[in-house]
Amino acid sequence: MASRRPTGPGAAAAATVRAPEQKKGDAPKLIRRPMATVSQPTARRVLGDVGNLINGRAALANRKKPVVVAAQNCGKAVPQAAAKSRRVLNDVSNLINGRPALVNRQKAVAVAADRRGKAIKLKESNKLKREVIVTSSDSEKEKKASGGQRVSRRAPIQTLTSILTKCSRASDGVISSPNKMQLYDIDAPDAFNELAVVEYVDDIYSFYKRTESTCLPLSNYMSLQTEINERMRAILVDWIIEVQHRLMLMPESLYLTVYIIDQYLSNENVPKKELQLVGVSAMLIACKYEEIWAPLVKDLLCISDNAFSREQVLSTEKAILNQLQWNLTVPTMYMFLARYLKAAMGSKELEHMAFFYAELALVQYSMLVYSPSVTAAASVYAARCTLDVHPLWSDILEHHTGLAESELQGCARLLVSLHSTAPESKQKAVYRKYSNPKLGAVSLYSPSKKLMSATLG
Repeated sequence: MASRRPTGPGAAAAATVRAPEQKKGDAPKLIRRPMATVSQPTARRVLGDVGNLINGRAALANRKKPVVVAAQNCGKAVPQAAAKSRRVLNDVSNLINGRPALVNRQKAVAVAADRRGKAIKLKESNKLKREVIVTSSDSEKEKKASGGQRVSRRAPIQTLTSILTKCSRASDGVISSPNKMQLYDIDAPDAFNELAVVEYVDDIYSFYKRTESTCLPLSNYMSLQTEINERMRAILVDWIIEVQHRLMLMPESLYLTVYIIDQYLSNENVPKKELQLVGVSAMLIACKYEEIWAPLVKDLLCISDNAFSREQVLSTEKAILNQLQWNLTVPTMYMFLARYLKAAMGSKELEHMAFFYAELALVQYSMLVYSPSVTAAASVYAARCTLDVHPLWSDILEHHTGLAESELQGCARLLVSLHSTAPESKQKAVYRKYSNPKLGAVSLYSPSKKLMSATLG
């Protein structure tokens, strides 16, 4: 008969008792594995809970307490929600029956609209104060200036560029009154051309005028030379002008080449046999500085009939650059000539004639007594006299050149005399160049009679 399994508090202890050793011949007994120990108080609570659930005792009452509390809270929340619903229904009934709630809301809407209207009116009045629109003018001049459109009298906006330009001009002492600046505004057509740098162009040329005297070659350097003279220099420059025309180089390269030659001869005693070598090397330097595609050394050697080697040209180039301290950014005559021709506002014919006189001045050593700016201004004046342009010298030209007509008479007479002797001169490269119809054939014109008579007198 199977033994009854013990229950109750002593069951755990019975489960942990090891089975007695088995004797030979006895029936085998099962060995139960140890079970987890259950503490006595925990077992009582479990049994007590089960008994309470069956008999409806205090444990169930304790379990019901949270439910009762929740029900009481719910009972309190229901009246509050009902009151809130009542208020909403009252508001709806007020809206339907037109009661005070609707009146109050209508008042709020009206006040908001009134405030919005006042804000719009204030904004419009401030805008009218800032800008006055002239719809009708009693003055006919204002009507013509406006062209039948509304004219704004708003003060001009001061940009950073305009402020910096004004301060720069004031510091250089070249600032003028607004009316005068409008009178001489030759850069207005280039206002949208970024390459024209109209904001700084006046300052740039003011700087050129102040610094040109610091980089001029000596006007009497031939007295320091032992083997070369003025005629040799004229032959060299005449040949360089011809090379520039054949190779279609830029005019900037021509004027810089002549400057480099004169500046180098002012500091170095050059032998006669090396004078052309100096000219070739100076042209190579100027082309590297000014041209997009500079001619090769072999091309210059070919033009000079291979009178020199490549090594000689490169070594002379290095010697010139060291002597000039690599300072090639200088105001040449071309820079001033381009600006003064813009101020002259003349035709293409006037431009060709002015360049003709300027290149005649390049050939002559005696013209070094004049600064590049004066020679450029005199070239424009001589061209206007030759073409009989009236007035011969305008206020605009006087403003941009800084020179009066009387200050140009001497230099202009020398240029006109060079023009008159150009057909019989031995150096005819300039005369032949400007006898081409593509350049207006201006060298074939008769020199100015006014300046010629002053020269003869």
